[in-house]
Amino acid sequence: MSFIGRTQELTKLKNLMASDDMGLALIYGRRRVGKSELVKQALKESNIPAVYYECKQVAEESNVRGICEVISEVLNLPKLGFTTIEDVTKYLFEQATDKKMIFVLDEYPYIRENITGMDSILQSLVDKFKDSSKLTLVLLGSYVDIMKSLLEKSNPLYGRADLVIDLQQMDYYESSLFYPAFSEEDKVRIYSVFGGIPYYNRLVNDRKSIKENLIDLIASPGARLENEVSMHLNSEISKIVNANEVFDALAQGNTKYKDILSKSHVSSGPTLIDVLEKLIKMEVVEKKAPINDEENKKKAGYYIRDNLSLFYYRYIFRYSSQMKIMDPSVFYDKYIDRDFEEQYVPKKFEEICRQYLIRQNKAGRIDPVIEKIGKYFYDDPKNKTNGEFDVVTLDENGYVFYEVKFRKKSISRAMIDEEIEQVKLTGIHCYKYVFIARSGFRAKETDDIKLIELKELFKA
Repeated sequence: MSFIGRTQELTKLKNLMASDDMGLALIYGRRRVGKSELVKQALKESNIPAVYYECKQVAEESNVRGICEVISEVLNLPKLGFTTIEDVTKYLFEQATDKKMIFVLDEYPYIRENITGMDSILQSLVDKFKDSSKLTLVLLGSYVDIMKSLLEKSNPLYGRADLVIDLQQMDYYESSLFYPAFSEEDKVRIYSVFGGIPYYNRLVNDRKSIKENLIDLIASPGARLENEVSMHLNSEISKIVNANEVFDALAQGNTKYKDILSKSHVSSGPTLIDVLEKLIKMEVVEKKAPINDEENKKKAGYYIRDNLSLFYYRYIFRYSSQMKIMDPSVFYDKYIDRDFEEQYVPKKFEEICRQYLIRQNKAGRIDPVIEKIGKYFYDDPKNKTNGEFDVVTLDENGYVFYEVKFRKKSISRAMIDEEIEQVKLTGIHCYKYVFIARSGFRAKETDDIKLIELKELFKA
């Protein structure tokens, strides 16, 4: 399969690699998000001699030996005898004084933890050769906390990075390019499960049904991704029991702190805060506040931002005992099918529509430009009601309300009028109402009502 997406990141990295100046790039992001593939694609398109080494959790001498073997192969040299990381890295800086070269240390945190003062060693060499070497040094890492620490003032490498890429998941549109044969509806369903992780999306077979893909990849004993979520969490969290409890509560729709605490069986409030902060740093959970009351902590909610984690905890973790003793197709029909179609996917469709609006906004296709997008909290003491609207934007003219429907039935004018009346009763003043529907409309647009069909979300 050809390389998909990441156009901006790829361009920035290739520009740094092509420069005759010495350069340092830091690239980080969660496991499976495509850091290594991004760098390999940049190297492939740059056609510059490169030493690419994947660091291992071994002693310094073993890693240095591995680097030496790669150097000898790339530069067609006899066996090198370096024994320290400082000496072998210095050698590469010197080799690049009269020609462009690239040195990549993938999974940099592994080598960093076993070599005292690793950051200082690189800082010293970067400073020494910044005016004489043409080497581009690229450091990659999946431990986001550690990689971000390289950017802090207290770190020796502070201020030395010429390019920093915090590689996030792809959005729904780029992800859909991995499975082009699916209908727009099925692209929504697949993204709702596998999100924007290239590794997962490459496993999707768009010649099979949604049900077959989910059974093959996660919803059956021994499935390819059955243990993917737990492996990711275990690699960074020591007390996995607390994380499991929090995820289980979040996956059932508990978003407020007090509800998570009461439903999760976590021992105490401080423990819950620690777990939530760790999961946020891992970028698998996010904290979101309504756009009309962003500083109100009581109105903020916690949400699983990683789609596979949400699917796993909602269906696989919760019903793992049943899955082990049932036929996969029967298990899917009993525990997944209806809730997935009626509750899970429609909720994730809201996030897809937010991504669509952001894509359009960045492309200059929305006027006036959107300044904020998110949830809107309403409080109506008179009628003793309160709640949230899931998709609302704010621009220079005011608020725009979006109603997102992933249902089989098309939207009539009567349904639109009823929805608008309900919105007005809450007290929010919107100058425009936008409806996005899976099955189209039995209505026409007006000056203050815009209608968007599902197919529009997948146009380039």
